[in-house]
Amino acid sequence: MHRDLLFMAHQQEKEAAARASLRFVHDGNVVGLGSGSTAACLIPFLAERVRAGLKIRGIPTSAQTQELAKASHVPLTTFNEVPQIDVTIDGADEFDPQLNLIKGGGGALLHEKIVASASRLFVIVADSSKQVPVLGKFPLPVEVIPFADPLLIRRITSLGARVQLRQRPDGSPYVTDEHNHILDCQFGQMSDPAALARELDAMPGIVEHGLFVRMADIVLLAKGVEVQELRRDNSRLPG
Repeated sequence: MHRDLLFMAHQQEKEAAARASLRFVHDGNVVGLGSGSTAACLIPFLAERVRAGLKIRGIPTSAQTQELAKASHVPLTTFNEVPQIDVTIDGADEFDPQLNLIKGGGGALLHEKIVASASRLFVIVADSSKQVPVLGKFPLPVEVIPFADPLLIRRITSLGARVQLRQRPDGSPYVTDEHNHILDCQFGQMSDPAALARELDAMPGIVEHGLFVRMADIVLLAKGVEVQELRRDNSRLPG
């Protein structure tokens, strides 16, 4: 029962943060749409604004988000039509005091990082459970091409991680939207996320990893009924 109540409290916090994020969305914007539980909170609020006359176009970060946006009548676009995104709103599995993130628990980290990298403003909505003093409690998702699974499991293990191939409930490997696999890597506390990101970036066969270092501009952190705005020092931020 306690766990159910805690889940409900965190869900209410996430909804509050998602609603607060709409203040960064303006008429005419191209909006990056995050994945998983964040999208489930955000898109209904965004759809309300669209029905009220807000003119936006969204770029979804997963097939699931795309279907949800279509069902909610949120207009969509692609990188074929737009060169840049005005604001992306997404969630995180963890964030630290420097607003570095671990993402990818839902399996969409590759598209999420591409969309974030093309965004003028990257806003994270988070409930109180996502704030940590040091990254690493949540296993780091690493997207890899299937051919390289055994090789990369050994190489990442040699860095000190416990590595597990993500599986579906039937025991088959989890497959991403781009037909890759995910290794969930438990490193423990990450004293230098940027250095670890560089090591992973240098390994052939890794498509992308869930360390988002110095990418988030704002975290909207909900604690109870209060939503705090945490900002990273960045000249791109509006006043």
